[in-house]
Amino acid sequence: MTIEWTNEQIKDLIRLWNEGLPTSEIGRLLGTTKNAVVGKAHRMGLSKRQSPIRKKPEISRVIRLNELRAGMCCWPIGEPGTAEFRFCGKTAVPSKPYCPEHCAKAYVSGKDRKETEAA
Repeated sequence: MTIEWTNEQIKDLIRLWNEGLPTSEIGRLLGTTKNAVVGKAHRMGLSKRQSPIRKKPEISRVIRLNELRAGMCCWPIGEPGTAEFRFCGKTAVPSKPYCPEHCAKAYVSGKDRKETEAA
């Protein structure tokens, strides 16, 4: 099913999209569906939006040194000697001791290193 968009609807869509209204609300105001709004916005190249679906935060489990196993990130978190001290424990990048997030912090490319040394 194809919807014919009027110039007025297109102007309203752009305005409401830029105001950040949910796509379902825009659809209701314009007399169309949420999916029609998303499709038209995509075809028009309007700015992308964050998904309204929120990811559940990961529950951090305390990983002690004696619990670390091969394939687990061994990035230390906290102050050694305190009760809060632990290790990341997420899945490590193959052949690396850290997860992707901690690899990004631990390893500096040659280009980045040269820029740091020059500064």
